[in-house]
Amino acid sequence: MSESGKTAKPLSTALPDPEDADNVEYDPSLDRLRALSSHLETETAFGSPSYVSDERSRNADRTKNAVDDDFGAGDYAHVEAAVEYARSNEMVCLDRRMGRHPDHSYVCRLYVPAEYGRIALAWAKLFEPVEGNPEPDFRTVQVPDADETAIRILPEEGLTAVRGSDYTGEAKKSFLRLFMFYAKKKGGLGLHAGSKRVTLERDGDLEEVGQLFLGLSATGKSTLTAHGLWLDTPESATMLQDDVCALLPDGTVAGSEGNGLYVKTIGLDADEQPAMYEAVTHESAVLENVDVADDGTVDFDSDRHTANGRAVIERDHLASAGEDVDLDSVDQIFFITRNPTMPPVAKLSPERAAAAFMLGESIQTSAGDPSKAGESIRVVGTNPFIVGSKGEEGNRFRELVADLDVDCFVLNTGHLGAKSKDIGVAESVTLLREIARGTVEWEFDDTLGLTIPSEVPGMDVSAFYVPDHVEEFDREQERMRTERRTHLDTFADLADEIRDAVY
Repeated sequence: MSESGKTAKPLSTALPDPEDADNVEYDPSLDRLRALSSHLETETAFGSPSYVSDERSRNADRTKNAVDDDFGAGDYAHVEAAVEYARSNEMVCLDRRMGRHPDHSYVCRLYVPAEYGRIALAWAKLFEPVEGNPEPDFRTVQVPDADETAIRILPEEGLTAVRGSDYTGEAKKSFLRLFMFYAKKKGGLGLHAGSKRVTLERDGDLEEVGQLFLGLSATGKSTLTAHGLWLDTPESATMLQDDVCALLPDGTVAGSEGNGLYVKTIGLDADEQPAMYEAVTHESAVLENVDVADDGTVDFDSDRHTANGRAVIERDHLASAGEDVDLDSVDQIFFITRNPTMPPVAKLSPERAAAAFMLGESIQTSAGDPSKAGESIRVVGTNPFIVGSKGEEGNRFRELVADLDVDCFVLNTGHLGAKSKDIGVAESVTLLREIARGTVEWEFDDTLGLTIPSEVPGMDVSAFYVPDHVEEFDREQERMRTERRTHLDTFADLADEIRDAVY
C-alpha cells in the first residue's frame, strides 16, 4: 500500500524492482547521471551541462489517457511494451517526492534507459529526494528509442508510458498531470499555475497576500510569478511555484516542485529578469535545446534548435524563490491571456472567473505545438493536462473561489489591437503590485462590459483603453462573444450560470 492509499495494479508491479533487478541502476548520483550522458553533452561557459534532444516539445497529439480517450488494446500494448523494455534493457531508476503538503504529496518513480541519463538528471533536480523507502505512488517509464511516438497514461493506476520521445518535459508532466488528477479526486482542483506570496506593510503591520497565475507556457506566467514587484524591505514578493499547484477545499494551495523549476530561456535578459538569469547561468542548471557553441558560449536569443529552449534551475539559486512551496491561503487569481481585445486587467465575478477558466484564451506557443506558434488558442484552465470532465473542472473552480472569497482577474500580457499598444512587464508588474496593495480604483465600463481600473498608482491606465486601439471594436467584440458562447456550449456538464456569464 502506497502513502496515498492506492493499491498497486498488475502493470505497475510488472516493472522491475530497482533494488533487486540486475539491469537497473537505482538512485544514481547526479554526477553519475551526468557522466552517463557525457557523449550528448556540451558544457556551457558557466560549467553547466547542455543537451539537444530529438523531440523539442511535448507530443500532445500523441497523448491518450484511459479516463478520457477510447483506450483500446493498442494503447495498452504501448504501456506493456514500455514495461517490457524496462525489464530487458539497462535502465536507471530514481525516486523523488512531488509536493510537501501533508494531504497532497506523492512519491514518484522514473525509469529511463541508462544512455539517456540526462533526462533523469534534469528531472531529479525538479523534485526532492525521498526519505526512507516508501512504495511509489506514480511511475513513469520513458523509452526514447521506441519505433513509434506514443504517450499513454493509466491515471487510476498512476502509470505513464512515454515512448518515442527524449524530451524532458514529457517526464516532468507525466507526474504533474497525476498530481492534478488526484487533487480533483480529493475535492480540490489541480491548476496549471504559478503561486506567489506578497508581503506588504499596512499601518505599520506586515500582511500577506497569496496570488495564483494561470497561463500557458510563454505567456509570462513564470516571469510574473518570479518577479519581485520592485518592493523594498520589509515588503517582498516571493515565488513559491511556477508551474503546477493544487487548490484544496480548505483554501491552502499545495505546491508540486520542491527542488527546481523548468523554465523557458528564449530571450532571457539579465536586465529584465536578473534573478532568473542568475539561476539559469549557475553551474547547477541543466540546459536543453538552447543554442550553445562548441566553446560553451550561450545565446539565449537564438532559436537555432527551437524557440522552446529550456533550463532546469534549482530553487536555491533563484533569489525570488522562497523556502516554502505551499500557500496557506489564496487571495487573488489571475488568468493570463494575450487576447488583443482584452484590457491590461479586468476584475471578474466568480461566475465570470469560471467562464474565463473554461475559455482559457491564449496564444499557442512552441511548448505545445511549434507549427502553430502565435495562433489564437483556447485551453480549459490554460491547462493541457486535465484528466476527466472539463465542465466539472469549471464548476469546481467556481465553487472553490466563491466559497473561499477569492478575487479573480484576467490579465493581458500581450498587446492591444494590431500590436498598436504593447503591455509590457513594467505595466503588468505595476498592476499586480497595486492590486495586491488594494490601491486600484475600479469601475464598470459599459462599452467593454467589464470592470476595469479607473486609477492605478504609477500607471496611466487611460492610455490602454481597448476601444482606442482596436479597429471596429464593437464588431470585433461581438465576434469574440459569439465565439466564446459557442465554445462554452460544447461543455454539456458546465453549469448554466457559468455559461451565461460570458463577457
